[in-house]
Amino acid sequence: MMEIYTTRKNGTSDTLELCGSAEKGAWINLSSPGEDELAEISEVTGFPAEYLKAALDEEESPRIESDNGNTLILIDLPEIIPDGDDKIYSTIPLGILINEDYIVTVCLRNNVVIDDFRNGRIAGCNTLKRTRFLLQVLYKNSQYFLRYLRSIDRKTNAVEDSLHKSMKNKELIELLGIEKSLVYFSTSLKANEVVLEKIMKFKQIKMYEDDADLLEDVIIENKQAIEMANIYSNILSGMMDAFASIINNNMNRIMKILASVTIILSIPTMIASFFGMNVPLPFQESPMMTVALFLLSLSIAITLGLYMLKKEFI
Repeated sequence: MMEIYTTRKNGTSDTLELCGSAEKGAWINLSSPGEDELAEISEVTGFPAEYLKAALDEEESPRIESDNGNTLILIDLPEIIPDGDDKIYSTIPLGILINEDYIVTVCLRNNVVIDDFRNGRIAGCNTLKRTRFLLQVLYKNSQYFLRYLRSIDRKTNAVEDSLHKSMKNKELIELLGIEKSLVYFSTSLKANEVVLEKIMKFKQIKMYEDDADLLEDVIIENKQAIEMANIYSNILSGMMDAFASIINNNMNRIMKILASVTIILSIPTMIASFFGMNVPLPFQESPMMTVALFLLSLSIAITLGLYMLKKEFI
C-alpha cells in the first residue's frame, strides 16, 4: 500500500492531506509495498532500491546510512501481535528515508506510530520540515515503547496474582512469553539508542536548535524505556526463580506426604501378612483374633501418624 501526504496551509495552521502525486516536500508512506511500488518510488524520489527494501526484512538491525544525499534511518518499532485471546509484544523494522525533496517511510505492516501521523494525531507535523518530522517519529516511537512496557508490567502483575491462587502451566507459559517480549524490547531499544547517538553527530541531517532539543528529549525517552525494560526483566526473572522454588518445594512436600502415608499403611500390611502365614501362631484359634489384629494395626498406624505430624514429616 502506498500513500502520499503533503502539508497544506489551512488558515493559521498546517494540515496533513492526501495527494495524488509525489510532489516535492511530500511524505510517502509505504506499507507492505509491492515491487512495482518500490520501483516507482525509487525512480521518482531517487532513493536506492536497497534503501527502500531494507525495512522489509524483519531481521534487519537498526542503523543509519547515507549515499549521494540520500539518508536511510532504520529503527525498530514496538507492535502487538494477536494470539487468540492473548497478545504478544514484538518489534518490527521501520525505514525512514530523507533527501532534499522527500521523506519516505517503509514498513512491512501498518503500525501504531505511523498511524498517528496518518490520522493527524501529531501536533505540529509538517512534511516540509523533514528533520522535525523524523524526530517526531522517533519521539512517538519511544513513547509507544514506554506505553507497551507499562502494559507488560500490568499483565505481569495479573499473571502473578493468578499464580498465587493456583500453579498452572498456562500462567507460567504467559510469564515466559512476557519475558520473551521484554528481551525483544530491550534489544531493540539499545539498538535504537545507537542510531539516536549517531544522528546527533550525523552531518547529512540538518539540525536546528529546536530540533536538537527534540532529539535530546527522544534520547531521554529512549533511555527511560531501556531502564524500564531492564527493571521489568530483572523483576520477572526473580519472579520466575521464586515460583520455580515454590513449585519444587510443593513437589517435595507432596513426595514427603506420599512416603509417610506409604510407611503408615505398611504397618497393618506387615501384621496381616505375618498372621496370614500357614504356620502355627499364638491365639490363632481365638474368635476375637481378627478384631484384636485390626485394633492393634489401627493403633500402631495412628500412633505413627501422630508422631510424624508432630515431627512435621507430613
